[in-house]
Amino acid sequence: MKPTIKRCDSKISDALLNSDIHPLLQRVYANRNIKQPDELNYHLDQLLGFNAFKGMTEAADVIADAIINGKAIMIIGDYDADGATSTALMIKALRMFGHENVSYLVPNRFEYGYGLTPQIVDVALAYKPSLIITVDNGISSIDGVKHAKEHGIQVVVTDHHLAAKQLPDADAIVNPNQAGCAFPSKCIAGVGVAFYTMLAVRANLRESKRFESNSIPNMACLLDLVSLGTVADVVALDKNNRILVEHGLQRIRDGRCSSGISALLSVANRNQISCTSMDLAFYVAPRLNAAGRLEDMSQGIECLISEDHQQTDSIASQLHSLNTKRRDIEKGMLDDAFELLEKRLDFNDDDLPAGLCIYDSSWHQGVIGLLASRIKEKVYRPVIAFADGVDDEIKGSARSIPGLHIRDVLDAIATENPELIQKFGGHAMAAGLSIARENYDAFSEKFIAEVERHLDAGDLEKTILSDGSVSIEEMSLDAAEVLQFGGPWGQHFQEPIFDDRFEIVNWKIIGENHLKLQLRLTAQDPSVQTKNSVIDAIAFNKDESALPRNSGLIRASYRMSVNEFRNNKTLQLIIDCIEPA
Repeated sequence: MKPTIKRCDSKISDALLNSDIHPLLQRVYANRNIKQPDELNYHLDQLLGFNAFKGMTEAADVIADAIINGKAIMIIGDYDADGATSTALMIKALRMFGHENVSYLVPNRFEYGYGLTPQIVDVALAYKPSLIITVDNGISSIDGVKHAKEHGIQVVVTDHHLAAKQLPDADAIVNPNQAGCAFPSKCIAGVGVAFYTMLAVRANLRESKRFESNSIPNMACLLDLVSLGTVADVVALDKNNRILVEHGLQRIRDGRCSSGISALLSVANRNQISCTSMDLAFYVAPRLNAAGRLEDMSQGIECLISEDHQQTDSIASQLHSLNTKRRDIEKGMLDDAFELLEKRLDFNDDDLPAGLCIYDSSWHQGVIGLLASRIKEKVYRPVIAFADGVDDEIKGSARSIPGLHIRDVLDAIATENPELIQKFGGHAMAAGLSIARENYDAFSEKFIAEVERHLDAGDLEKTILSDGSVSIEEMSLDAAEVLQFGGPWGQHFQEPIFDDRFEIVNWKIIGENHLKLQLRLTAQDPSVQTKNSVIDAIAFNKDESALPRNSGLIRASYRMSVNEFRNNKTLQLIIDCIEPA
């Protein structure tokens, strides 16, 4: 499904126009509904307070009591980057508070599945915890919490996933998405919830005179973890999340981050001094996630916890190798998926269903989420990819498009057909579920029907919203650097994208099917002749078929980027979409 380029042309407010913000950024910010420069004030004193969280007082009381009385605390995390950073943050914070009697468990996704299950509680019993704290999970762990309580273990749930009508009977629940919670930032990541919980615990301990007046722990030193987990979980970057991410990035750039994040940037060949949210999203997070996808996320957590540079370098190298293996597995699965779809469907057929389910018994359970994302990008439809689980169960990973809340779709199917879905959970754009293998065809039909209730043909046309044209005077390395650090960019605060007409001066295929181009910017009005310098560009995962056959002119949407090679910086355009001019 080839996208269409459309321009977003919001009016720039007088406050932005009269500010000292770069003119390109003024336009970009206006297109992201920024009206006042104060909305870009990312000082830490602008952070929302923790008192608005429902259940925070109770959670802080329980955790502080465990610290003061030296009780054994166990963290139960999730096996993705948000879960890993949440787990590492909790452990580091508790140690900063002087509590060493802390351990953690991350359920192996292939053996135990997601969350605080009764089986994981049984494993935890060997450690004899007095308190279990869940991070990035737990809101749906009704049986697991009950099992822990039956063994005399207190449970505090910290989570951000959408809550069902029935909640676990925990000693405290901290989740902005539970009914009655007044915390305004509903899109905060699991690691953000963990950070706020530890802020509240610190305040509780300070009131209890636990700290000397000159030795109150500085929680800002954990913001590198918050930044990584927030970006990795692709949550919306509202102002509160942007504050958290920006300060984490500043610590990373200044070399004040965890040794593990530095090591992961290094193996990915990224420059730590100029690290951006895009570096975290596309280079650090995939390497961290590779552990949870293929083996055990404990490797990733140890990388984030340890301050032994030799150890973190070694683990980062292992994670890099795992990520390479993950990419090879993903490529094979993607080839299989496209072959499977081409047998069933014509990608150019107007009758392509509004939603797709795909399944192959040979696919790797840890990679189906990425597979669903790739297929979604190809066909621009909600996609659920399934792989074999245990016994006769298959597990699905769902990815959606704007306009369709995928968890609500699963909830509607489960309500009307209780026999079809064994369990499910997730967000608006991503979810997971388990079904019986024998129910796959029936579920697929129900999924397509439910999606078609919510989406029409217009919703299934992919559109790239552009920030407009860039003049030859604006097209510079300096402007690219201004844009690079104008964020942090991410979900719902997208990296600036522009569109223009170009003359193709030269092109070639490099690497694994990437299109390397030399372009000359032309006037938007074809009657106006310009003589401009040649600009380097690259279009990833595109070949010569993306270029027009009978013309050397194209219209392209692109991002202005800084290309660093051997300490030399140059302007490079990253091409997202190519249309005939």
